[in-house]
Amino acid sequence: MSPSPDRVIERGEFDALFDALSRRGYTIVGPTIRDQAIVYDELRSSADLPIGWTDEQDGGHYRLRRRDDEALFGYAVGPQSWKRYQLPPDRRLWSARRDTRGALTDFEEPAGAMPRYAFLGARSCELHAMGILDRVLLHGRDSEPDEHPFVIAVNCGQAGGTCFCVSMGTGPVADRGYDLALTEVLEDGRHYFVVDVGTASGAEVLDDVTHAGAQADERRRAEEAHARARAQMGRELDTTGIKELLYRNYEHARWDDVADRCLTCGNCTMVCPTCFCTTVEDTTDLTGERVERHQRWDSCFTVDYSHINGGAVRSSTRSRYRQWMTHKLATWIDQFGSSGCVGCGRCITWCPVGIDITEEARAIRESDAGA
Repeated sequence: MSPSPDRVIERGEFDALFDALSRRGYTIVGPTIRDQAIVYDELRSSADLPIGWTDEQDGGHYRLRRRDDEALFGYAVGPQSWKRYQLPPDRRLWSARRDTRGALTDFEEPAGAMPRYAFLGARSCELHAMGILDRVLLHGRDSEPDEHPFVIAVNCGQAGGTCFCVSMGTGPVADRGYDLALTEVLEDGRHYFVVDVGTASGAEVLDDVTHAGAQADERRRAEEAHARARAQMGRELDTTGIKELLYRNYEHARWDDVADRCLTCGNCTMVCPTCFCTTVEDTTDLTGERVERHQRWDSCFTVDYSHINGGAVRSSTRSRYRQWMTHKLATWIDQFGSSGCVGCGRCITWCPVGIDITEEARAIRESDAGA
């Protein structure tokens, strides 16, 4: 689709976007507040959004606090990512029954089509993460057209305390993977959204919402918001030769230092939008007659994940953290053609002891024997 001029939706017309998507049969998922965090869940209207809230983030620290305005998207990112819709945390693969001779019969696979999702509020780093995860899960194959969600991205007007998307080249402005992209602007008592149309489907939905062409001043305000976000990055990561840096430092003393702090809890992998480790578990009911097989999220931080005949390959905390960070920033590039990190900062925020991947990389670089 050729580039189209930016449009503007006033705040008072925003709920028409929900109506347009609902009429097309979409289940709308986006940010809302639950359990003192901003999470992704089904939305009915703009009233379900985190209106007037922002998030305060640092290493091992996350708090919601009130803004002094009524912004709908005035936060960075929460603990959840869109990964849960690409790779569900718990997916039943099949169920069966055991007959009187002990043989499995009556195999059943999950029935029913997935909902037609519309994702509202995806940030640029998250769009990159969805693209990375698609490459991993689909092995280069294209997904079916009816599996594609309708994506409404939101360009960042402020960065979080642990964000470093600028370092990773993944934000803060969406450049791919969206049908519509919004930039929220609040100024002089006016509240509006500058809209970039990414696809023909996006243009069709926008036609059902009252809008106008963006004026030069409105576009300038949106660009100023983008510039503020770029300047506010809470972290930065020097990616120059990062793969080679980590490859030649497998025995660096820093791995012992981080092992003294790491709890191997796996929080970083659970909140990461690209980590894809899973395990398969078989369960039975109390009678032993019904059997189910599930695919569930796992983590390279668990001892059992690397267990083979004779024991675990990575039995120490040192080896497990090294595996995670080296895979994310180095071997992922060899496997999939890009880094596995998009700079969202979740692993830093949600680490109980505040371990910071950018600080660990910096420490190794500063004392790199091969430099």
